[in-house]
Amino acid sequence: MDFLEQKTVLTSLKTLLKFSFCFVLLSCTQNPVAEIPYYNTPDFSPYFLSEKEAEKQITHQIPDFKFIDQNERTVSLASIKNKIHVANFFFTTCTDICPNMTSKMKLLEKAFYNDSLVKILSFSVTPWIDNSKKLLDYVNFYAIKTDNWHFLTGKKSEIYNLARKSYFAEEDFGFTKDSTEFLHTEHFILVDQNQKIRGIYNGTLSLEAEQLIKDIDALKKVL
Repeated sequence: MDFLEQKTVLTSLKTLLKFSFCFVLLSCTQNPVAEIPYYNTPDFSPYFLSEKEAEKQITHQIPDFKFIDQNERTVSLASIKNKIHVANFFFTTCTDICPNMTSKMKLLEKAFYNDSLVKILSFSVTPWIDNSKKLLDYVNFYAIKTDNWHFLTGKKSEIYNLARKSYFAEEDFGFTKDSTEFLHTEHFILVDQNQKIRGIYNGTLSLEAEQLIKDIDALKKVL
């Protein structure tokens, strides 16, 4: 290999190394929030947008609500303003998926224990049974200690409407059901500080709960 060929190879190697370094640097500095989509409809079609773009294009937000928690405190949209929250729907007498969902949600309790930026909202779908005392008994049974996990009760119609029309808790299927039909879903729904839906997760799977924790951590970095 003559001198000119050696110089050409050396130049190519330098270019390749420079490109590789830039690629690694870009990967390390990439904003992880950009990888978390927005959802605007109950079919959960993902929209990968910047926050500025989402302000114009994502029209769906969780509306105002007001319910009572296990400590007989009022929890409303105003009380979680500028905070990230996760919602799920359960009932205390459930022996099917609810205990499993609660155990997975406890992974979030551990990860964000008393974190002022993160709220967990567990809405009872049998509010005619689950009054505040019943919910507090449930909290004590599962040894839930964090102050940012609220178990909520109120009017059935308001909870069911919020679940199906606002959180899209049953995805498309919720829109085809009569309001009197029983609500039962394993989904955890992630909502950002602007009340926009950012994720839906299977609340019976540990891997899904772990991904939810990672997504919350990413969203917290822009608060």
